[in-house]
Amino acid sequence: MSVTTFGMTVVNPTQPLRRPIGHMDQHSKGGRWYFAATGHAVYCYGPVMTLPQANGDLQRVATFCRDGQAVVPLKD
Repeated sequence: MSVTTFGMTVVNPTQPLRRPIGHMDQHSKGGRWYFAATGHAVYCYGPVMTLPQANGDLQRVATFCRDGQAVVPLKD
């Protein structure tokens, strides 16, 4: 009687690399384009707010923008 053995190789698949999740990575959609006071277009995920300036005027700002800025003054 002959005995045949088969070798099995068990392969553990490698886990995909995980990126650290920052605040901006959590927002995969739902943003909007705004026209910044600097003349550039910015893509932001948070609400538009009105903040007081040092001279007492009010400034509209977009919040949580894709370039990493928390607050971007908007063009009126």
